Amino acid sequence: PFAEMLAEEYAKEFPDRPAVNVQGGGSSAGARAALTGAAQIGMMSRALSASESELVPVVMAKDAIVLVVHPSNPVQGLSKEQVRGIFSGEIVSWDQVGGPPSRIHVVSREEGSGTRGAFDELVMEGGVVVPRAVVQDSNGAVRETVAGDKAGIGYISLGLVDQSVKALSIDGVAPSLENAQKGTYTLVRPFLLVHKGTLSPDAQHFVDYVTGAKGQSILAGEGLVTIK
Repeated sequence: PFAEMLAEEYAKEFPDRPAVNVQGGGSSAGARAALTGAAQIGMMSRALSASESELVPVVMAKDAIVLVVHPSNPVQGLSKEQVRGIFSGEIVSWDQVGGPPSRIHVVSREEGSGTRGAFDELVMEGGVVVPRAVVQDSNGAVRETVAGDKAGIGYISLGLVDQSVKALSIDGVAPSLENAQKGTYTLVRPFLLVHKGTLSPDAQHFVDYVTGAKGQSILAGEGLVTIK
């Protein structure tokens, strides 16, 4: 959604430039598209793996991953250890973490998702997400699922948190832009634009727009931690 927004604003500002077409599919798909030449630029929300080392990464912003629950859930925050316990299946009821006596419904992202990869790295630390978790293919779908389930918990980008869900503090620190910038909120991952070899002048122009003042202003307005 962030790239789509940037592409729309870019088209308004530079109507004579070629259109930027944006497709989703997860970070692994973005890397693969750039590696195979299917796209000039790939989008990723995790660090490059060893098999993707041919790619040149450009950090366009950083994003905080936020644990979200239904607004009616009385739980205000969790420790990282509790989150790991919930998503590994060791903690199965909300009353084990200060909530009501109801079974926890875990909502996760699919394998290959950058959000899932970052969550696994930052939170799970080698642990495996419980097989009974509901798996969704986008941050928006996770948000919608949790918004409709009083016992649900999932993780999404800070910039996509709205009133339909409640964001949880982690280890006593609220998930805010300020705390992510200060480094006190630690569930933070990079948003990358990746490419293989030298970009065409038009593609480079778009990358320069994203990393320049206008693009960074747009991303800041969406709740991302900008590079400028």
